Amino acid sequence: MSILVTGGRGAVARGLVALLTERGIPFRLASREPGTPGAVHCDLTDPATFPAALEGIRSVFLYAEAAAVDAFVKEAVAAGVEHVVLLSSSSVLAGDAADSPLAASHLAVEKALLASPLRTTLLRPGAFAGNARGFAWAVKSGSPVRLPYPGAYCDPVHEADLSEAAFAVLTDPALGGRAYTLTGPRTLTFATQLAVLGSVLGRPVPYETVTPEEWKSDVEGYIPGPYADALLAYWAAQDGLPAEVTDAVEQLTGHPARTFETWAEEHAAEFSTGSSSGSSTDFLAGSSA
Repeated sequence: MSILVTGGRGAVARGLVALLTERGIPFRLASREPGTPGAVHCDLTDPATFPAALEGIRSVFLYAEAAAVDAFVKEAVAAGVEHVVLLSSSSVLAGDAADSPLAASHLAVEKALLASPLRTTLLRPGAFAGNARGFAWAVKSGSPVRLPYPGAYCDPVHEADLSEAAFAVLTDPALGGRAYTLTGPRTLTFATQLAVLGSVLGRPVPYETVTPEEWKSDVEGYIPGPYADALLAYWAAQDGLPAEVTDAVEQLTGHPARTFETWAEEHAAEFSTGSSSGSSTDFLAGSSA
């Protein structure tokens, strides 16, 4: 069995590669960046890169890029691929997913795979714990983090848990062919996440509440207008409303989902002066893929 791991520079793919390497399972790493060490060139927007990447492959770990998904599916079927594990998003479960910039690409890829003869497993995480890196710039500078909805809840899931979940469904046939909604063990507001970071760092991490219009002005040039509007609408809907937590991580990995406190402790150095990680707007993407 040979596995193609796309998105070679992503945190989930890197974790998955480490697990496959540790277990001695054959895989081929793919990256859209030509010349990435140890990786075959596979740009999910460029069908010309698909044949070489898919040759001899039986399973694929796929990131949700919709631009050329029909061509990817066609080439995968022709290459003899049997199973695709898609890193999708729980945003596809919303009623307006097809029209939402947050969900449309994930949903389009899901539909293309489910309409194909390929056995498809859908991993649908909510918010990545790593989205909190976007707080880093303000935290390091001592400035308050500017939040339009500090009381909006999310379900931050550790990227290592996503890597382990992907490994499980790729290597255990009994787990494949289903959809899994993956969350962290607790639902947390943005304000609570900052409090957790402050506890780990040993100093307060302040925030200030800004209006949606002020926030849009802050992120202009970083986040396209329609995407920013969709984020604001999502956060407004989650303001004061705890997110639903699932046990899918434990179901797939055999252990409880890692806490946000664990993530913060592991990444505390990224919030310290001198670290280059994070920007003032990174977390605002709220992306789960």
